[in-house]
Amino acid sequence: MTKTAVTLSNAPKPAGPYSHGVVANGFLYTAGFGPQDPATGLVVEGGVKEQTRQVLRNIGAVLAEYGLTFDDVVKVTAHLEDLADFAEYNEAYAEFFTEPYPVRTTVGSRLADILVEIDAVAAVPQAG
Repeated sequence: MTKTAVTLSNAPKPAGPYSHGVVANGFLYTAGFGPQDPATGLVVEGGVKEQTRQVLRNIGAVLAEYGLTFDDVVKVTAHLEDLADFAEYNEAYAEFFTEPYPVRTTVGSRLADILVEIDAVAAVPQAG
């Protein structure tokens, strides 16, 4: 198996020993992203809706680095600090995805001073 790390300057710096994404076996796997502004490293202000938008912009930067879009995403895992925020999170999420939607798992999690964290898996088109 060959795996290629995807690391970029226009996404929040990893907080530990991990890559922004890894391409392996025809898929791009992203790290779990929080709502940090890549320019400042600070969590964006606002509620879960604005934080979800920032998280997805961060994931979008990783996808774009590899020439992909949200249309290539096949799986999303989202962690919410409070599941009572689901409706607002879902509204912001719907701004980024179109049918056919990726499969998704959304769970409640204890997060470190953020309201949402998301990771994604995208299919990488095969050269033909």
